Amino acid sequence: MTRHFRNGTKLMALAATAAAALAVVVTAGSAGADAAPDSNTAAAQAHQEPAAPGTPCSVSTRACVDLESQQAWLIGDGKVIRGPVRIATGGAGQESPIGHSFRVYRKEKDHVSGEFNGPDGRPAPMPFSVFFADGGVAFHGGDRSRSSAGCIKLELGDAEAWFNELQTGDKVQVVNASEENKERARARQTAGV
Repeated sequence: MTRHFRNGTKLMALAATAAAALAVVVTAGSAGADAAPDSNTAAAQAHQEPAAPGTPCSVSTRACVDLESQQAWLIGDGKVIRGPVRIATGGAGQESPIGHSFRVYRKEKDHVSGEFNGPDGRPAPMPFSVFFADGGVAFHGGDRSRSSAGCIKLELGDAEAWFNELQTGDKVQVVNASEENKERARARQTAGV
């Protein structure tokens, strides 16, 4: 009986270890849509779709950002409905995240930064904030002559348009156009198109 008890204890310990390992894998895999925004699957799917005309992003996205040209677009039904507009993005060490599967998760018209102060020393205003990536990364109105801490800064009128047009759950893509063009060409070649 002692032998069976020891084997049962070993089995229970093994099962607990396996469950803990599985919990780590599941937790890491479900940390949110933005935890691994550029998963191979999301990128591959994006590259299979045609680009919205005049943009480096997929027709299924609602907001497109090209970090190389520092431009952004709003897209509806696969067509540009606003843009390109000039933007400012993250600076050295605080780069804007790249990804194909970001989703709008919150909007706040009169948001004020809890992390950064403006030139006057007060919390920096972030009008018409549309949050789409972990770490509080958002589209918002701001001074485009200075880089951001990862956000996409728009002229105030453009920020208001992004705020009014984008809804919770809408897809956002942040890309480098030259890489997107190469990957789309590679996907077409692989598909034999």
